[in-house]
Amino acid sequence: MSRGSVLMSDGYEVYAQVARTHDLVHLGCWAHGRRYVVEALDALPKNARTPDKPASQLLALIARLYAVESYAQNNNLSASERHHYRQEQSVAVLGQIQALVLAHLHSVMPGSSLGKALHYLSAQWPKLSRYVEDGRYPSDNNPCENSIRPFVVGRRNWLFSDTVAGANASANLYSLLQTCKVNGINSYRYLKALLAALPLAQTADDYEALLPWNIALPTE
Repeated sequence: MSRGSVLMSDGYEVYAQVARTHDLVHLGCWAHGRRYVVEALDALPKNARTPDKPASQLLALIARLYAVESYAQNNNLSASERHHYRQEQSVAVLGQIQALVLAHLHSVMPGSSLGKALHYLSAQWPKLSRYVEDGRYPSDNNPCENSIRPFVVGRRNWLFSDTVAGANASANLYSLLQTCKVNGINSYRYLKALLAALPLAQTADDYEALLPWNIALPTE
């Protein structure tokens, strides 16, 4: 079960150092692992993407992992129920994936698309398989990535910030808007209330009272 704070990341080694330094439970993101497998399958000619290919088999097994997560979410399983269900359903599938990876790891070129997928899964395996240890652990960080996607999509626009201060102001504004979304707060009503109250703020407590989860929003 959980030992402390959790960090989920892709395979960038810097994150591993962060996890070690701060004694974090380090989880691997299955969306990133799956992406490598999809690329390996897409690299094959369409008429060669048969179910017996390693990439096809891996993708089918990963789909089974996601089916478990979908069931847990759709049925509002508690953390303990999710943990039990993963132990029943996902652990065996993880074993099949690991066995398949090890069976083909040294039989393909490391630089090929399949080789990259297999080596990524192998290197990240302790992190990728750790999520089944606790029902509170996510299997991927797609919700976080989706929340920042609107900002990322507009990166070409952010290139034209005239000053560092302007870029910081833009980042702060988007952070506030995303915080509103996460907390189920109407962004327009929040900004309207914030801009009216902000000039009157004098102390740290005044500013804290203006955070999205603290501010009193006027009725519509």
